[in-house]
Amino acid sequence: MLWQAIGAVRDLGRLHDIASVLIRYGFGDLVRRVGMAGALERAGRALRWHEPEALARLEPPARVRRALEDLGPSFIKLGQILATRVDLFPAEWIAEFSKLQDAAPAIPFDELLPQLTEDLGAPPETVFARIETQALAAASLAQVHRAWLADGTAVILKVRRPGIRPIVEADLRLLARLAEIVESEAPELRRYRPREVVRQFTLSLRRELDFSAEGRNAERIAANFADHPEIVVPRIHWPWTGERLNVQDYVEGISGRDLAAVEAAGLDRKLLARRGARAVLKMMLEDGFFHADPHPGNVFYLPDNRIAFIDFGMVGRLSEERRYQLAVLLHGLVSHDAEKVVEVLLEWSGGAQIDNGTLQTEIDAFVAQYHGVPLKSLDLGAMLSDLVAILREHGLALPSDLALLIKAFITLEGMGRQLDPDFDMAGEATPFLEQVLLAHAAPGALLQRGWRTLGGALALIAGLPQDLRQLLRSARSGKLQVQVEVLPLKHFGDRLDRAASRLAISIVTAALIVGSAIVMTVEREPALPGLPSFGLLGFIAAVIGGVWVLLSIWRGGKD
Repeated sequence: MLWQAIGAVRDLGRLHDIASVLIRYGFGDLVRRVGMAGALERAGRALRWHEPEALARLEPPARVRRALEDLGPSFIKLGQILATRVDLFPAEWIAEFSKLQDAAPAIPFDELLPQLTEDLGAPPETVFARIETQALAAASLAQVHRAWLADGTAVILKVRRPGIRPIVEADLRLLARLAEIVESEAPELRRYRPREVVRQFTLSLRRELDFSAEGRNAERIAANFADHPEIVVPRIHWPWTGERLNVQDYVEGISGRDLAAVEAAGLDRKLLARRGARAVLKMMLEDGFFHADPHPGNVFYLPDNRIAFIDFGMVGRLSEERRYQLAVLLHGLVSHDAEKVVEVLLEWSGGAQIDNGTLQTEIDAFVAQYHGVPLKSLDLGAMLSDLVAILREHGLALPSDLALLIKAFITLEGMGRQLDPDFDMAGEATPFLEQVLLAHAAPGALLQRGWRTLGGALALIAGLPQDLRQLLRSARSGKLQVQVEVLPLKHFGDRLDRAASRLAISIVTAALIVGSAIVMTVEREPALPGLPSFGLLGFIAAVIGGVWVLLSIWRGGKD
C-alpha cells in the first residue's frame, strides 16, 4: 500500500495531464467514475470541465483517436495496438486507430550527442566517417539519422529519445491501474478486456524500447530467408547496437507507399505482390515468427523486383499448434467447410460461455454465402473481418497473438491488391495451408505428439497420489479452501476495511488524548524527568491521527 501511494504521488503530474485531455475530449464522466477527478482535486489541482463545442461534435472513434494523439507517445502506441484488435472493435474504430501516425518533431542532433557518445563508447566522429545531423525520420520513441562507416557502408542510426523511458513507465503504471478500475467499475467496457489489452501493450512497448531486441528479431527473420535472395533484411552492426541505439544497413529503395515510382522504375507489380505475400505467409505459417506490422511504410522495393522489410520492433509468434489451427480455419473458409471453422473458433474461445448452436448457424450461413465463388475472387481479408465481427457479437475475443496475425494478414492483402488489382491472396495462401496440414499429419509429427501426450499423462498419474494425499490432509486439518472472487463484494470489503481502519485510528487517537491528559496533570512523588514532554508528544500524535481520520472520511465521501 505504501509503495502504491508513493507511486501515485510520483505520477500525479502525469495523471493531471491525462485527466485534462480526457475532459477536453468529452470523457469527463469517465474521469469521475474511475476516481481520477477526486484524486486530483484533493491534491489541489483544478480541472477545467469545459468541453469545446467543436470537439463535442466529433464521432466517438474520432474523439478517442484525437485524445490518444494529444496524450503522447505511449498512448499513440496503445492506439496502434488497438488497431490490431479487430476482434474487439468494429471497422470504424479500427479505421480511426489506424490513422494514428507515430511521428514527432525531431530533437536537435546536439541534444542527442551525450547519449549517443555514451552508447558508442566514443565520440561519433571517431566511429563514423560522416553523420547527417538532419533526421531522416522522427517518431515518438526514436529518430533516425543516416551515417557512413569508415569503409563507406551506408547505415542508419536509430536513436532512442533521451528521457523517454521514465515517461513511458509512468504511463504504463497509470494504464494498469486505470484498466483495473474500468474493468471493475464500468461493466459496459468490460467486454473490451482492458486489463488483457494493457498487459499485451506493456509487453509490446517494453520490447520496442529495447533496440537490441529489434536487432535480434531482424537477424532471426534474415536467417529464415537465407535461401531467398529476393527478400532483403537490413544487416545489424552489433558493435554499436544496444538498448538505446540500433545501427543497421541503409536500404536504398522505393517506399511501398510510392506506387508511381514503382511503375516508373519498370518493376513488375504483379511479381512484387506475389513475392511479398509469399514472404509474409512463410513467416506466419512456416516459420511461426512474423513481421507484425507489414504496412507500406515498412516495405521497400529494390531493383530486380526484390523486396526489403524494415522495422522489426513489432513481431508475432505462433506455436506449431496455433499454426495448425490457423491453417484449419483458413482452409475451412477457402473450402467452405463450416464445421472446421466453428471447431477452431470454439477452441480459441477458451471455454467462454456461448451459445454453440447459434454460433454454428451463423457460421454456416457465413460460409454458405461464398459457396461457388471462384478461389481467385475470394477476399480473404474481408472474410476474416466478417468472421471476427461474428465473434464480437458473441462476446468472444481472440488470443492476442492471433489478433495481431489477422490484422497483419488483412494489411498484407490490401497491399497486394494495391500492387495488383487481380491479386489472389487465397491462391497464394493455399499451398502454405496445405503444407501445414500435411506436416501436422506426418508420421514423425504424430509420433512426437504422441510421446508428449504420453509423457504428460504419465507425469499426471505419477503425481496423482501425492496430490490426493495433500488434498485429504488439507481437508482433515480444516485448511481446505475454495476461493470465489465476486468483484462487487470485493469492493464492499475494501470499503469495510477502510472503515475499520478509521475506527481503529479513532480509538487510538482518543486513548492518546486521555492518556496524555493524565500524564500531564497527575502529580506524584518522586517526579519523573521529562514526563510532561511525553504527554505533549501524545497530544501531537493525537492531532495527527485526528486529522488523518477527518481527511479519510472526507475523501471517502468524495469517492
